[in-house]
Amino acid sequence: MESRTAQSPRRTALVVGASGIAGSAIVEQLTATPGWEVLALSRTPVPGSSARHIGADLRSPEDLTTALAGERPTHVFFTAWSRQDTEAQNIEVNAGMLRHLLAALEHAPVEHVALMAGLKHYLGPFEAYGRGDMPDTPFLEDEPRLPVDNFYYAQEDELWAAADRQGFRWSVHRAHTVIGHAVGNAMNMGLTLAVQAAICRETGRRFVFPGSEVQWNSLTDMTDGPLLAEHMVWAATTETAGNAAYNVVDGDVFRWRRMWPALAGYFGLEWEGYRGAPRPLEEQMRGAEDVWARIAERHGLVEPDLARVASWWHTDADLGRPIEVLADMSRSRLAGFTGYRRTQDCFTALFDRYRAEHVIP
Repeated sequence: MESRTAQSPRRTALVVGASGIAGSAIVEQLTATPGWEVLALSRTPVPGSSARHIGADLRSPEDLTTALAGERPTHVFFTAWSRQDTEAQNIEVNAGMLRHLLAALEHAPVEHVALMAGLKHYLGPFEAYGRGDMPDTPFLEDEPRLPVDNFYYAQEDELWAAADRQGFRWSVHRAHTVIGHAVGNAMNMGLTLAVQAAICRETGRRFVFPGSEVQWNSLTDMTDGPLLAEHMVWAATTETAGNAAYNVVDGDVFRWRRMWPALAGYFGLEWEGYRGAPRPLEEQMRGAEDVWARIAERHGLVEPDLARVASWWHTDADLGRPIEVLADMSRSRLAGFTGYRRTQDCFTALFDRYRAEHVIP
């Protein structure tokens, strides 16, 4: 007679945006967890991934319908986004991608959909980032929406409408700046700072903090990619955790005036902090493409294209904010999530991994 465990159906996860920081961390976690079949949806396969790849264009309802017609995921993790020139276009494209995906899964036995979001829910879109009346810190999940267009709001509306229609549970995960393992990601402060450090070493420059006086001196927090993955899987598989939005950060707080020297020490660099005005990376690193190509060739690095390893604009936006940014984790803690990281350890572990994989020298 078969055991009860053997008779139990396997869970099937569909990870959307599987090549990004959060998506790849979810794939890594679930492929290492017994009882999961993992489907990785992205335009192209992720090198080395043990998940089964599904190729599809999220902007094409027809493509998604065809690609997912024979799939029956029980849990969906949506971590994809596509940066557009305006917030109106962000709403059209990113809310549309989620809507198309969920419509293509109406035939499937979906139990839970976990949606990755971020603190732009409280700070506003990049067009109005950190400007105007902001909620007080630490940010709480029940803060009212800002009176501005925001693709996060539009995605939430799509998620709730589909949940009502299709009967699945849902969760929204509002991460702060996420650092984790990915190459070619549009928003990756961890790799961006590592590349800045490598260029500084190559050119004999100091490791210069690019951001604002407020960010240099105020308390802040961040989100480790693997912790975000743990959080999304926790919400998707904990019956009492569904149908809610959650902030998700590492659990510690720090000031950049302490973190920056620690990061400089890892790379063996002299450093400079805030001095009178921000010194954005887009200005510091202008014209550094040839420098990076030279570094990559000499050290045998896997990616010689600077644009695929550094996102200066995103790190400038995060470190240039004129207000304190902290997120409250009480809702998750009270619901039973106990994951915790020390952010400095997350940085150094990420740098160690990138070095081992010959992404940075």
